[in-house]
Amino acid sequence: MLWANALLTAVIVGVMIAGTFDPAVTFIIGTALALTINYPDPAAQRARIDAHAGAALMMAAILLAAGCFTGIMKESGMLSAMAHAAAGAVPARLATHIPIALAIASMPLSLLFDPDSFYLGVLPVIAEVAGRFGIPAVQVGQAALLGQMTTGFPVSPLTPATFLVVGLTGLDLGEHQRFAGPWLFAATLVMTAAAVLFGVFSL
Repeated sequence: MLWANALLTAVIVGVMIAGTFDPAVTFIIGTALALTINYPDPAAQRARIDAHAGAALMMAAILLAAGCFTGIMKESGMLSAMAHAAAGAVPARLATHIPIALAIASMPLSLLFDPDSFYLGVLPVIAEVAGRFGIPAVQVGQAALLGQMTTGFPVSPLTPATFLVVGLTGLDLGEHQRFAGPWLFAATLVMTAAAVLFGVFSL
């Protein structure tokens, strides 16, 4: 069913990119068609759904909880209060360098924060602080992506994939971090320098 699946995937992705229909509706229809095409027997369809339901429900629960957490932080005023307190500790002359400083620190931060706690708990506060100095929130997000769970992902002890890697290769986690860490941090520095050179971040 390779070509049928490839065609279905291309059509679904094309419709989602074109924005003809709501992406959620398009994805649901695509999933139903894929199940029907590949598993005509209802029992086989149910088995496939049951095989992946745990992971899907876990991700849905995480996203729902993250939305609730972010909403509570924002609507209760906690996010604004934390940003106000943090902004008072940032010298005005250094405020424009927040994206660069975050980009440089983003890879080491992967060792301290898992993706959910950083992107849903820490990053909104940093973005709010930067916004008080006229720095677009998108620059803060771009800076975080230069290392936090990108180059930092392979050495973070907070992601199961790291332990899978060291387990399959027979390496010690500390040995893996000592070898790969400097190279990954160097990659973050190179990407940060490129962002400055291309004008993504201003000095």
